[in-house]
Amino acid sequence: MENLKDQEKMNAHYSMSSVHRVIQVLRAFKDGDKQLSLTDIHKRTGIGISSLQRMLWTLVYEGFLVKEEDTKMYSLGLELFFLGRLVEQSDAFLSIAIPIMERLNEETSENVSISIIENGERKCLHNLPSRHELSALTFIGHTSPLYAGASAKALLAFQSDDYVRDYLDRIQFVPITDITVNSKEQLQQDLTQIRKKGYAITYGERVKGAMSICAPIMMDDVAFAVFTLTIPRAREEDYDIDELIKKVIGAAREIEARMKK
Repeated sequence: MENLKDQEKMNAHYSMSSVHRVIQVLRAFKDGDKQLSLTDIHKRTGIGISSLQRMLWTLVYEGFLVKEEDTKMYSLGLELFFLGRLVEQSDAFLSIAIPIMERLNEETSENVSISIIENGERKCLHNLPSRHELSALTFIGHTSPLYAGASAKALLAFQSDDYVRDYLDRIQFVPITDITVNSKEQLQQDLTQIRKKGYAITYGERVKGAMSICAPIMMDDVAFAVFTLTIPRAREEDYDIDELIKKVIGAAREIEARMKK
């Protein structure tokens, strides 16, 4: 019990009061009132008028609130709507993708993952681990640069030309293994080949001793996510690689088809 109280005290100590107050402001609208005045928000939150005015100005500037200049009333902004749609899409996407991931995981007993782009990097959104003692591990939430590995390069290859061009202009290569791509010219060649083939396959670019096969999950002509199968190279000869490629591409296309329904 004492440990729990100590933890609560620590959490309170490290939390940022300004963030809490911003959340209070947004929650002031939860009672169904579409518009609130400065005075209304002050009464519901207890935040001082001077601090509250600065918060409201910032929230309006960032699109989280809208201020009617004529009435001086505030309402929730579209930025919250867009964020809500992202959460909704992510939840709906995983509800479709996970059963398909489970099927390939059962068929192969190998590591299956879904990744997306977040803040200019590949991020593992969901993972089903291998059932073998020797496995190539992937962790939910793990990130890596977009130039290293099948899932990362497939995500990059199937973005818009402008996105790829901007990425190539600013990228600085840091080797992860001794065969990680280390030049813009090589990366551009790899991306071109991945686009032509419709999938990516790499050997030890990010994880030494691992082989990955990856196909894009397309939405609005760009890769919304990628579907990846990863196996240790020690088991490569146990499989018909062409058959695995077909399974991975088939899984990605199935997810796309179900997302359109």
